[in-house]
Amino acid sequence: MKTRWAVAAALILLCLGAALVAGCAREEAEESRVIKIGVAGPMQFVHGQHHWLGAEMAAEEINAAGGIKVGDEYYLVELVKIDTNELLSVEDATNAVERALAQDNIDLLVGTIRTEAAVAIQELMMDNEKIFITCGASLKQMADKVGQDYERYKYWFRVTPLNGELLARASLILLQYVGQVMKEDLGLEAPKVAVVCEEAAAGDALAAAAQQVIPSFGMELVGIWRPSPQATDMTAELTAIRGAGAQIIYTYLSSAAGVTYAKQWGELQIPAASVGINVESQAMGFMEATDNYGDFECSLNTYALVEITEKTVDWYNRFTERAGEFPTYNAGTYDAINIYREAVERAGTLETDAVIAELEQTRHTSAAGVQVFDENHDVIWGPGYATAVGTQWQNGELKCVWPYNWEGITYPGTVRYQIPPWVAEALQ
Repeated sequence: MKTRWAVAAALILLCLGAALVAGCAREEAEESRVIKIGVAGPMQFVHGQHHWLGAEMAAEEINAAGGIKVGDEYYLVELVKIDTNELLSVEDATNAVERALAQDNIDLLVGTIRTEAAVAIQELMMDNEKIFITCGASLKQMADKVGQDYERYKYWFRVTPLNGELLARASLILLQYVGQVMKEDLGLEAPKVAVVCEEAAAGDALAAAAQQVIPSFGMELVGIWRPSPQATDMTAELTAIRGAGAQIIYTYLSSAAGVTYAKQWGELQIPAASVGINVESQAMGFMEATDNYGDFECSLNTYALVEITEKTVDWYNRFTERAGEFPTYNAGTYDAINIYREAVERAGTLETDAVIAELEQTRHTSAAGVQVFDENHDVIWGPGYATAVGTQWQNGELKCVWPYNWEGITYPGTVRYQIPPWVAEALQ
């Protein structure tokens, strides 16, 4: 009897053990079916916050639909927030990403904005042979590396913004459009232009391009000013610009200095229209941040509440409702994650080279346009692709003002650029 009970007990324990092992195996399998995506950005600033919100929207939508289909299995997306503090410290940025690689074992990285930090992170990700989709930094040389050393840099792609050369080209076309409006409305023959580009790598390319191109527009270049990205007072620069007789200011301001500049530009009533790139002006809180002195600031942008594609208005409204902010180009993490999802699903595997091959075949319709990569893994710019847009604050509302009959394109909902009233009054 005792022997039979002992055998029975042993069998019960064996079955329980097997069940526990099977259960643990199932749990481990379920836990392993996760793709970890690092979202890198300065999370104390709007840039990083939009990196995170765009990624969060994408992850929630993907997971609600069952996850990313890899062959016959579905993998959930798990986001890892990486506060890079890159606007203030490149070293902080690389250290934060190193920790995410070592401790969180991320499979993919999206985000970054400051060029110097993004370049350092690019090298780090290439060392680890992990895919890195930039959604913020514009330096063209990051893409050039793919062509120069494909085997090392094939893991890198850029979704937003356009590279520095294309940003310069698009923002200078926006400048040309504003100049044309001023010629038509104010009778100016050769508008005088001042250039204000923050002291940063991306600003170098834009300042150089502006110096070469502005005279070809029938405009006169009166000077170039290079403030710090963290400038808290630009009175000296704006006073000098007034003294130089500028009628238009062409800008590149990617950081907090954009608020300082726009507030003082309006407060001092500088008699020059402001146009170019001012990332801070893309934010819903820009009017409040500038005490409403930033009204009529005009900037190249990635998104606007117009029909760039059939997806734009719906996505723009959903992001705005969720964030309480208009999306900046940093929210391109949403597109980056979906582009990656599509590539993985086409590849049917998570094997890196197979995913890269599919990423190279991307044709993704997003809120920003139709996104296709060139041979150097940079997003293609132009009619039929991602064009960017020009936005302007008009009486406290952010409006799309460009493309405005450019290359036959005017997105439904676009309005004409408005000359700031004090500028029109001073120049008439």
